Amino acid sequence: MERKKVVCVIGTRPEAIKMAPVVKALAADASFDVRVLATGQHAAMLDQVLDFFGLSADRNLHIMRERQSLDYITSSVLTGVGEYFDGAGAAAVLVHGDTTTTFAAGLAAFYRGIPIGHVEAGLRSGNMRLPFPEEMNRVLVDKMITWGFAPTKLAAENLRKEGLPEGAISVTGNTVIDALFYTITKRRSPEAGELSVLPDGAPFLLVTAHRRESWGRPLEGICEALVEILDAHPDVWMVVPMHKNPAVRETIGKYLGGRDRAILCDPLDYPDFVWAMNASKFILSDSGGVQEEASAIKKPVLILRDVTERPEAVEQGSGLLVGVRKEKILAAALRLLEEPGAIAAIEKRCEAQPFGDGTASVKIVNTLKESLLK
Repeated sequence: MERKKVVCVIGTRPEAIKMAPVVKALAADASFDVRVLATGQHAAMLDQVLDFFGLSADRNLHIMRERQSLDYITSSVLTGVGEYFDGAGAAAVLVHGDTTTTFAAGLAAFYRGIPIGHVEAGLRSGNMRLPFPEEMNRVLVDKMITWGFAPTKLAAENLRKEGLPEGAISVTGNTVIDALFYTITKRRSPEAGELSVLPDGAPFLLVTAHRRESWGRPLEGICEALVEILDAHPDVWMVVPMHKNPAVRETIGKYLGGRDRAILCDPLDYPDFVWAMNASKFILSDSGGVQEEASAIKKPVLILRDVTERPEAVEQGSGLLVGVRKEKILAAALRLLEEPGAIAAIEKRCEAQPFGDGTASVKIVNTLKESLLK
């Protein structure tokens, strides 16, 4: 029997992390010939993840350039991915999440009539500008898909409301949980040199903030809160992996550069980041994936956004939606640091896991087999 060729498209580090378990599951099944197409929307950070999971890109478009605009990313991905698809002979294309790579690669497949599977389909904030441009990307790509692999029942219901046929929707859990559980078994201690300055046993907070809608004054408000947290608790450290974008680095460096107990570093490789999540006292982040991962490991996360497309993280998991204003972030952080039982109460709330049990990738592969091998 001829194997079905499935092209998995990735462009950013989060996409690579969440798509890697799917690629591995497809590769382990003799029914499929899986190919990885990287757009290079992120460069070095993408390679880190692929190396850790023992994967490589069959083709990398290397589109990344400094201070790249959304116009540039969209047009470069659409053209480059389209040219690749013209000679690929793909039976299906898988895209992930909500990046510009996701939307433009989905559009290229749609133009060519190639069936599209959307991993992590159906997430909605309800505001086309928050997060930006991610909400638009995922809404539009879900208008083109053949298979919607929804991570939760709520995401599946969103797809139904928007008219996706019931037979096209599968509730799989989120593949980031697959990747997280795999990584926890592979990395027991950090390897990044920047983390070696942490004193043994020192309490620390893990901080990530990079979203486009936070650039400027919102990110400054976040940083002001971080400074006051450090001032209020001289025993607490912060680990702050900084996004490569200069707009993010300049602001974070302005407030936290040179401060004692603030470790500003390049993005950690994924295994070290998982270690840091596990070892931290709690997390402050505007990342969507971190909301899911934190819930799975029962770690409190202060969500540095005004709205989230993952309400399950707030309703059932470890997430506390605190926005980007200094006062609210500071109050929530100090409560976790100072109020006895505050962290334990959040851990208890995480007994029911809203984002899956680590078998999402297998469910996705089984759905593709049922559909493509009829």
